[in-house]
Amino acid sequence: MISSIIFGILLLVGFGFFSWNILKIRSNILLGRDIDRTDNKKERWKTMLLVAFGQKKMFQRPIPALLHFAIYAAFVITQIELIEIIVDGIAGTHRALRPATGGFYTLAISIIEVLSVLALIATFAFLWRRNLLKVPRLVMNEMTGWPKLDANLILIFEMILVTCIFMMNGADEVLYNRGLSHAADLGDGSFGFTISSFLGPLLFDGVSDHGLHTIERIGWWGHITMVFVFLNYLPFSKHFHILMAFPNTWYSNLEKKGRFTNLESVTNEVKLMMDPTADPFAAAPEGAAEPMRFGVKDVTDLTWKSLMDAYTCTECGRCTSSCPANQTGKLLSPRKIMMDTRDRLEIVGDNRRKHGKDYDDGKSLFDHISEEEIWACTSCNACVQECPVNIDPLSIIVDLRRYLVMEESKMPSELTGMLTNIENNGAPWQFSPNDRLNWANEE
Repeated sequence: MISSIIFGILLLVGFGFFSWNILKIRSNILLGRDIDRTDNKKERWKTMLLVAFGQKKMFQRPIPALLHFAIYAAFVITQIELIEIIVDGIAGTHRALRPATGGFYTLAISIIEVLSVLALIATFAFLWRRNLLKVPRLVMNEMTGWPKLDANLILIFEMILVTCIFMMNGADEVLYNRGLSHAADLGDGSFGFTISSFLGPLLFDGVSDHGLHTIERIGWWGHITMVFVFLNYLPFSKHFHILMAFPNTWYSNLEKKGRFTNLESVTNEVKLMMDPTADPFAAAPEGAAEPMRFGVKDVTDLTWKSLMDAYTCTECGRCTSSCPANQTGKLLSPRKIMMDTRDRLEIVGDNRRKHGKDYDDGKSLFDHISEEEIWACTSCNACVQECPVNIDPLSIIVDLRRYLVMEESKMPSELTGMLTNIENNGAPWQFSPNDRLNWANEE
């Protein structure tokens, strides 16, 4: 009874704190401007199944894709065992699903164990790639400090979780063989799990009965505790993409890459200029919405989808490693754009919750992202193409540029002459439109 009460408290606190953080993130995302991404639902479901569930874009780089798939598959399948642990914790039972499922139970847990071993191998491989091999895209400037610690912490959590699984199953296997398991009356002489049936006797055969019970309980409580630690760590980590990848890919931009959006604020101004009956000096009607800003100055000017992108970013660096500007030594890193957007959004969201929705700290997204970064972009869409979960850093970069040009009249000197020519001559070249066909008269 005491064990069930402790478990119930752990369950309520774990899911309660997680839900509270999810609501905070949801409120932050909804600070963005509205955008309709509900069209063509069939294509959206297909995109989500292929890209998020099927890991389609990951396999453009086979080795890390296979390692990632091992962890991903283990994470998905182990939810079966997690359901049983929750049932056992609440009801005070042990392996509650086994009597009803028989041989299928043994098969399911065996698959979980095999996947757990593969996930453990992948975990060591990822730690090696990050800390010893030092793959270039994983050790760039933006990956120092917390991002590096975050990546290593989650891998350490995975190792502890897998260790607890085999402590629980291995010790229980030996106890079951001795007729001392909590599940001693559930069938034949052993559980017969693929890994634990060999690993358990190998490691624990010489351990006393009391010691085995202690190891099994440490494994059981350690497993569920790490699950709740992991669950509540996710909202503060780049690994939140485990949950966000699915809605983010469903709301993907289905337009062809390279097609830019028209700013509604600019469209409205052009319509006003083209309307012969419009009075440009007329006062705005009472209750009319405040005119929209041209481009993006802060995260509240971005669409909610761009803010969702920021929370979905896994910081894998595939976008940055494919960016031609970054490859030629320029300051731009599309990954950093997403990380900076997320950091700024967290600040704005916290300020609004503490001080009210009208609070302004006097800062903007430009305090995190420099003008040099956004003007280094070639708009090639390589970052969008490479992202495993269809994040779009380019849309943020373009909207930041739009603000600088249309609101601040700030741009690189190389562009000033071209824009002046377009304004005066209707073309980037410095000659009159009347002279455009002069080349045809040349002999």
